[in-house]
Amino acid sequence: MTDEEDATIIAAAEADPDAQPTDVVSRRKVGRPPLARPKRAIQLRLDADVLDRFKADGDGWQTRMNEALRKAVGL
Repeated sequence: MTDEEDATIIAAAEADPDAQPTDVVSRRKVGRPPLARPKRAIQLRLDADVLDRFKADGDGWQTRMNEALRKAVGL
């Protein structure tokens, strides 16, 4: 790109009312927002029939198991 082309592009950007300098544009953070109660990955051994019962209801079995555990311990 020549200096002339660069100057033309800069002039066009500065003349555009919708264009903002990059230092003014707020950048959002990439990724999901932080959770109020973050989860932790663990390894847990369960009886097969207990696991099968939760999985039998389909997707979301881990969430349902977490809810059952929270209820069981009074949370």
